[in-house]
Amino acid sequence: MTATTGQRASRPGGGTARTPADAGDLAGLLAPLLEGAPQATGTALCAVRAGERLLLCAGTTGRDGGSPVDPDTRFEVGSVSKTYTALLLADAVARGEVSYDDPVARYLPAGSVPVHRSGAPITLLHLATHTSGLPRLPRGFLATAVPVWSTTPYAGYSEQRLLDSLGATRVGSRPGSRVRYSNLGVGLLGQVLARAAGTDYPSLLDARVCRPLGLTGTGCSAAPGQATGHWHGRPRPPWQIPALPGAGAVRSSARDLLRYLEALLEPDRAGALAPALAEVQRLRLVQPRSGEGLCLVWMQRSRPGHELLFHTGGTRGFSAFVGYCPVTRTGLAALANTTPAPGSGFLQDAYSRFRSLAEPG
Repeated sequence: MTATTGQRASRPGGGTARTPADAGDLAGLLAPLLEGAPQATGTALCAVRAGERLLLCAGTTGRDGGSPVDPDTRFEVGSVSKTYTALLLADAVARGEVSYDDPVARYLPAGSVPVHRSGAPITLLHLATHTSGLPRLPRGFLATAVPVWSTTPYAGYSEQRLLDSLGATRVGSRPGSRVRYSNLGVGLLGQVLARAAGTDYPSLLDARVCRPLGLTGTGCSAAPGQATGHWHGRPRPPWQIPALPGAGAVRSSARDLLRYLEALLEPDRAGALAPALAEVQRLRLVQPRSGEGLCLVWMQRSRPGHELLFHTGGTRGFSAFVGYCPVTRTGLAALANTTPAPGSGFLQDAYSRFRSLAEPG
């Protein structure tokens, strides 16, 4: 690991985790999470609590000759990518490029607009709150996905196929009336924002989020320094999602996620992105059955005296959790190079430890 001082703890199977000397009980609470994904070869986490910062890493980047995981090792974050797309939306609104109430039809070619039978338009806010009525996956996706389901199911689904299929996509509920989680919806939002800015999604993310926040290891490409993903213990190729990068293409590191969390917890210190960082945290709706809230992409759960905002992600090879609590100025991100698996408990354990960490006092 890169230079940190303090106590050093070994992990079975190689690699190390280092605890900063001033981390105290923060490290004690979180260090067991490093062992919470037994099928992973490497894990990393970061945390912040009232100004106290922590980076912990363990294991290696792969089974055969992998290097030790360090704070700059890149992991695929899966659907946590959606939170960056939400930030791009809030920033585009602040710039006056788009409005939350803009219909998606304004930014799509003729014939590529999904329409509900009522005629009610899908807006950008609907896409960012999973209330568009769009299905979880694009139309025609499974035809090319099933043969490569355990590796890169999105790789053969191009942006052109997406545009060709949108006009015939069934909108299952009136936009704005029902929450229905949709990779298609947030991925489409990423494409719309890129079109409005006259660029592509990876370039937009780099210019408007990564560079302003100093996220030097965050982006959409499988660049050197990325860990190898694993599925049921077997190595997987890098994740590709060309048509919907805003839904799941982002890679990041523990160090960058710490910077991201600190920006979300103290938006006033983030310069020009400050309004957007505050805006993504504003509650947009509360689901009637569960009582859970939705901000711009971020999920919200209320606790006595404070709220938890969080998102999880997974690819064919990686698991990710990111959560923060503005009231107690607490944040946690946890990464593992294995696909989320039933019974593994890594993501649930990360959430539970975050919830404990965020308790007032």
